[in-house]
This record gives sequence, C-alpha cells and structure tokens, in this order.
Amino acid sequence: MVSPPPEAPAAAAAWNCFPVGPAPRPLMGSRGRSGPPGNGGLGEGEGGEAKKPQEERVVKGKHRKGKGKASSGRGGRGSGAEGKSGPPKTKKAAGLGAEAGARARLGDEGELGESEEEGARKIEKGDESTGLGKETKGREDGKAEDKRVRTGWREDEMSGTAEAPGGHACGGNARKEVTMAAAAEEEAVAPESPSSPASEPALWRLPEELLLLVCSYLDMRALGRLAQVCRWLRRFTSCDLLWRRIARASLNSGFTRLGTDLMASVPVKERVKVSQNWRLGHCREGILLKWRCSQMPWMQLEGDSLYISQANFILAYQFRPDGASLNRRPLGVFAGHDDDVCHFVLANSHIISAGGDGKIGVHKIHSTFTVKYSAHEQEVNCVDCKGGIIVSGSRDRTAKVWPLASGRLGQCLHTIQTEDRVWSIAISPLLSSFVTGTACCGHFSPLRIWDLNSGQLLTHLGSDFPPGAGVLDVMYESPTTLLSCGYDTYVRYWDLRTSVRKCVMEWEEPHDSTLYCLQTDGNHLLATGSSYYGVVRLWDRRQRGCLHAFPLTSTPLSSPVYCLRFTTNHLYAALSYNLHVLDFQNP
Repeated sequence: MVSPPPEAPAAAAAWNCFPVGPAPRPLMGSRGRSGPPGNGGLGEGEGGEAKKPQEERVVKGKHRKGKGKASSGRGGRGSGAEGKSGPPKTKKAAGLGAEAGARARLGDEGELGESEEEGARKIEKGDESTGLGKETKGREDGKAEDKRVRTGWREDEMSGTAEAPGGHACGGNARKEVTMAAAAEEEAVAPESPSSPASEPALWRLPEELLLLVCSYLDMRALGRLAQVCRWLRRFTSCDLLWRRIARASLNSGFTRLGTDLMASVPVKERVKVSQNWRLGHCREGILLKWRCSQMPWMQLEGDSLYISQANFILAYQFRPDGASLNRRPLGVFAGHDDDVCHFVLANSHIISAGGDGKIGVHKIHSTFTVKYSAHEQEVNCVDCKGGIIVSGSRDRTAKVWPLASGRLGQCLHTIQTEDRVWSIAISPLLSSFVTGTACCGHFSPLRIWDLNSGQLLTHLGSDFPPGAGVLDVMYESPTTLLSCGYDTYVRYWDLRTSVRKCVMEWEEPHDSTLYCLQTDGNHLLATGSSYYGVVRLWDRRQRGCLHAFPLTSTPLSSPVYCLRFTTNHLYAALSYNLHVLDFQNP
C-alpha cells in the first residue's frame, strides 16, 4: 500500500479550517483544483503535485491530452478531471486492487469528506456497498496489481481516449481489461452444477469401479450417512452391489448361504432396512383368518397366494398388495378327503395332499382335476414331492414311494418298513435319497436316510437320542445339510460331509416345549413354533440363544404353532383357531 504523502496531514488540517458549506467553484485550466466528492471515498479530482514518479507520468499524460481520466480501485469508485469538474457519468467495474485505488488519488486536496488514512482503510477492507472488490482482502499480490494498472494506463494513453460528456474519458483497452477481470472473478466464484459428479470432491471423480471398491468397505451406517450428503451420492449408494455384502450378513434379506438371490425384483437396500426389524424384533401383529372349531392346519406360499388346509379342504387365498391382509373370498377350494388334511405340498402345478383317511390326493391348481388313491392303512402324516416322485409316511410305520405321472398314479414303487410311526419326511435336492423322521420308539435314531431308487437304508443320524425323541419336522437346506426339530425340544443342524453321528449345531427351546415346526431363510434366520401359548421364536444361527419370542395366544386358547412360513417382510403362523401374521415391513 502506498504511504500518504507527508503534506497530507497539513493539508487535511487546512481543509478542516474552512467554513462548513459547499466548496468554491475552481477556476478552469489551473492545477490544484478539486472536483465533486466520489462514491467510494477515493479522490475525484487532481490537485497539487505528484509525490512519486509514476504519478507524475500519469498526470503529465493526462495534461498533455487535455482530457479527463477516470481511474478506479477495488475498494471504491473515483474519477478525476483536469479540464472540468463535475460528477462522473461513467461507472466502471473495479478489480485493480487496493494499491491501484490508492494511486487513483493524485491530489492531496482532491479528496472531500475523509482523510488519507480513512480512505486507505476503506480500500483495504473493500467497500461492500458498491458491490465491487469481492475478492480483495489483502491476499492479492500487490506487484501484479500494480503491473496491471500501469499496463492498462499505458495502453489507454497509446490508443487514445474518447471524451465523455462532462469532461470524463474512458479508454477502450482499460474497459476491456476491467471487463475481463470481472468475468474472471465471476467464473471463480460461480458454483458448479450439483447434478454432476465433477462438482463433488476429488474422491467422487474417480471411475465408478474404483468408487464402488472404496465404498464396499463401508458398513451399513456409513453408507446411510453418505447417502445424506447430496442427491448424486444418494443415487450412487442405492446400488445393489454396495448392499449385497451387507445383505448376506443380515437376517432374512433374500440371500441364501451360497449367495443366491431369491428376491431379485426387490432392491437390496430396502431388504436390508426390513432385516433390521427382524433383528430388533419390531413388528405388528394381526389375524388373517379365524375358524370356529379347533383344527390342525398346514399351509404353503406360492407367489402372492396362500394355500391353507381347513378340515378336509384346502383353500387358496390371494394376498392384498400390502402382504398383511387377504382377500376374504378364496380363489379356489380343493376337496376329496374324507378326513382332515394332515399335510400337503405344492409341486409342478399340483397340490399333493395327505389325509387322515389314509389316502393321497393329487389336485391340479388351475383346474378341477382331482385324483385320490388309498396309500396307507392308517392316516398319512406327511408327504413330499420333487422331480415327479412322491414319498409318504404314515402312522402304520411305513414309508412309500409313488410316481406323479398321470398314467401311473397309485402305483407304489417301494414300500419301506421304518419300525416306527413316521411324522415327517423330505426328499434330497439331488433326488437320490430321502430322510424320515420317526417317533424314536422302535429304533434308537429317529432320523434315517433311504435310497430313493432302491428303498435301501443308507445311514442314520445321531446316536444319543432319548426314547420318545420323535422328529416332527425335517427339511433339507442343501444336498448335504438339513435341519430337524421335535419332542426333545432341540433344533439340530446336520452336515453330512462332517459327521452323521453328531450334529454340528443345536439350539434348545428355553421353556422345554415341543417344537412342532421350523422354517429357515437359507442363511442366518431360523423360526420355530412351540407347543405352548403359540410361541414363535426367531433365532440367529450365529448365536446360541433365542433372538426374540412372540406369544400369539393366551392361557384360555393356548395352542401349538402347527405351521410357519415367512417372506422377507412377513411371517405367517397357523394355530388351532386362527392364522396370525407378523408384519416386519410396517411395524
């Protein structure tokens, strides 16, 4: 910043001695005259002698041309006229820095209304009221600004000036310099478009593959916080690839243990949100159906339809869009048994049912085709069907194999003597064997595996079962792993690759209640139904203890949970008098 000339204090003191009032009109053609006051506190006239060589050159150049010269600084506006005084009529955009504004004051007495020190302070701060000098805060290089000022004035002198009304003149090159400087300032402060990744920090300008790799190390909470930064990141963090790893570690998110996605049509991020409700036990309970008398219902899910047995009928209902309610009018009714339906499965657009009358029924889902045939001497407790083969288990201590082909219905392929009442049965996914769960009264092991083609015993599971530890439900999770539960109050997980004599994991029912049924998501979630008070328990298979318990009935209507089914959003439990739903999507 240029220091004020030594005569400035004296001149200011002399000026303060003048009487208050308008300044006398200066004579024309003489130096040392004052002009009208400026807008920004800078001198708007020229008077006295220049204190530095640079200022002398500027004044001489103006005097030789005999024309007014306007100069401006960043901190305010100022203009000086040698030939004629008067208010300026040409406004210029500033941008020449604090020192340029100081040099614009060429006379000691040319500044009206403020001292040199106050003017310098204004120039240094920048006068915000004029809307000019946004970037000037003392950070610009003074030498560069000085060079720009000198260059602009020299070009103006060389090219000539055009006299404006009132004795003011403005060089074309100077105006161009100021315009370019203002455009540069606007470009520097203009915000970038928030819709493009280029407007984000450097990290978001990485290729999408690298950015996905970086974000794949974030957990669920960090991804949620990142989605709150901007809209672009919200869309980016909704990508299924970022949530697959988290979903596979969550409860009931639609992924199996091997990574197969069973719910590809639903965004993975939404499923992870709902899985947190399963983990925390947040749900809303409701009743879908009620019955007038006590029953032992069984049910199956297929798409948006629910199939449930009531007495000797099987009824099909359609879910409403929310999944937590049913259309009251059934889509179809399948009959044919003379006694209650004990069990049924869905396979190849057929319903295969087992009844208390010892018969097996085959029903076409989308037609009225129904065939029933006598299969066992006593009630058929369980049935399964895969790959065109039906296996059934009965209270008469036998298991039988049947073909599903329409021309061979009712022709028994194999009859197997199990020495025990058969409560549960399941076919291996490889279609090479099946397992039976018996009452454990005539044999030391209730779980035995049989060859499906020959009917020969392959192996038995476990060796330390107490008498009466019957298996009420059994299911294959993969060709080499299966789950079982029953009267001994344990859920057991078997892996045929490690050992057939001991299970690899087990979970005990805390209240020593019989476990009637179980269901799994194929990964970490396990649900069981108890015999007392309709208790549904959720288990995390990575833990020993129960995760949550939901009692669905009270003492007067205490009932076992006969069947369980669930989707990623809802759990359905069939009891003696009603069908319950637990809504985890809208708790």
